[in-house]
Amino acid sequence: MTRRPMLTVAGLAVAAAWLAGVGPHAQSQVPSPAGRPNVVLIITDDVGYGDIGSYGAPDIKTPNIDGLARSGVRLTDFYANATLCSPTRAGLVTGRYQQRFAIEAALGGVSTAEEQGLPASGRSLPQLLKTSGYATALLGKWHLGYKPEFSPNAHGYDYFFGFKSGYIDYYQHTDGAGLPDLFENAAPVQQAGYMTDLITAKTVRFIEQNTGKPFFAEVAYNAGHWPYQVPDKPSVAVGNARHLMPHDATSTRGDYVAMMERADQGVGEILRTLDRLNLARTTIVIFTNDNGGEWLSRNAPLFNRKWTLWEGGIRVPAIVRWPGHIPAGRVSPQVGITMDFTASILAAAGAAVPPDARLEGMNIFPILEGRAPVVERTLFWRTAAGNHNQKAVRRGDYKLLIDANHEFVFDVHRDLGERTDLAAERQELARTLQQQLAAWEADVDAEARANGTTSFNVGRGGRAGGRGGTGRGQP
Repeated sequence: MTRRPMLTVAGLAVAAAWLAGVGPHAQSQVPSPAGRPNVVLIITDDVGYGDIGSYGAPDIKTPNIDGLARSGVRLTDFYANATLCSPTRAGLVTGRYQQRFAIEAALGGVSTAEEQGLPASGRSLPQLLKTSGYATALLGKWHLGYKPEFSPNAHGYDYFFGFKSGYIDYYQHTDGAGLPDLFENAAPVQQAGYMTDLITAKTVRFIEQNTGKPFFAEVAYNAGHWPYQVPDKPSVAVGNARHLMPHDATSTRGDYVAMMERADQGVGEILRTLDRLNLARTTIVIFTNDNGGEWLSRNAPLFNRKWTLWEGGIRVPAIVRWPGHIPAGRVSPQVGITMDFTASILAAAGAAVPPDARLEGMNIFPILEGRAPVVERTLFWRTAAGNHNQKAVRRGDYKLLIDANHEFVFDVHRDLGERTDLAAERQELARTLQQQLAAWEADVDAEARANGTTSFNVGRGGRAGGRGGTGRGQP
């Protein structure tokens, strides 16, 4: 990536620039391509940056995901909207920073936090696609609320098959409290099978049933989130779901590898379905993840993991295949974030985006196609998950990280592992980034208050405020 000079500006100028330009690229659109592409968005759960073969995994075989990279573009500097699943998924659905909707950590379970959720606005990604004539479906994990007004169908998904909590038993389909958590649209259902395989099968069926119109399928695998239950060996997850019955069972990296390889097989089955139905050339396929990896994951060469704003907690794999548009085998250093896919998909679909949607993501497809140059980005994060306060901003190659009472500055282009703190020698840059971060916080918090909400953060046993209720997070 070409290094660009970092300009010093006064605090008020920084704030004014942010508030006036919250999105200099937010509404960028390109003319809809000939025809209307289908979209398959595959998002895995708690998978590390280094857990995919094309990102350096030494022990996990992911030939199908790697095939997407060979036939499309692999992004090296792509980020999740957050350190945990609910806020990142809120950013995807809305195309905006999730702090504006008071979702900054994992939502609680149905038994403790039923009132929490993302209200439908009529401006969501699936709703705008549906309004534009797309068939829409969510297959897999939701984790944005239980009540009807928070449900996938309310947000514009024509079809929903999956679960609403943060994790479930892969075989019993129960949540962390042992309650049934498998739905088809609004109805609870019972269906035997390994969850990864069920998600794959339902995705294939949805594609087969919608060949006559453009479709959007969000494939939200729960792999590789714990419980670490391997395929073809039925088990029961108990307690906090990180371990299995019988009590002497111990989760291993090998279990995690088996789970990820089954997810990759599912990706392969979906891709073969597109081939079989002659849809591959007219379908955009995106692969990414919701946050950094967990304790059995591999985040190398990044530092730290899920729950944190160090690179290992937010930088994630991202691959896009769009035959005839994105050249094969390309690697892009373009900095991106989850909500960029919202803007990009809507632009590619030619969907009408009303001004009040106020998308904050950027349409990155012209850059990935080679029709536009790589651009410098300024992105923001904030979390207090697990009662550990962190904030961060990346501008160009530089990142300011505030971790509790410590402030760090890293060149995350050259120093992926965040080992060399530049705060002492780049104090002026640090002050500028602090001012930008403060302006962004003031803006998102003001909107949350105007909407009658205050940001809640649910950690391990933390309290939740905002749209009602308290609860225990289900990361």
